[in-house]
Amino acid sequence: MTKGTSSFGKRHNKTHTLCRRCGRSSYHIQKKKCSSCGYPNAKIRKYNWSVKAKRRKTTGTGRMRYLKIVHRVFRRGFKGLPVAAKGKGGKSAEKSSAATSQ
Repeated sequence: MTKGTSSFGKRHNKTHTLCRRCGRSSYHIQKKKCSSCGYPNAKIRKYNWSVKAKRRKTTGTGRMRYLKIVHRVFRRGFKGLPVAAKGKGGKSAEKSSAATSQ
């Protein structure tokens, strides 16, 4: 039995497929487990021995749809987001008033 070239020719099946949580091709089909994020575990897989991997996946590497709004509110002392003044104002209102005055 050889472990080399002749064995590599028989490899034509996929062990991993796309993970539905992290999107990487790390979901092991037979084990039913993602080697990247740990799906279907409730908690995301992360270890302290891989600092670089934590840096790639941490908060701030994605969209932060909600957290960037929280940061803006934090800078105002949690008084809420500033609301634009309604009614008069803006460039469109100035152009229309200038056109009517001429």
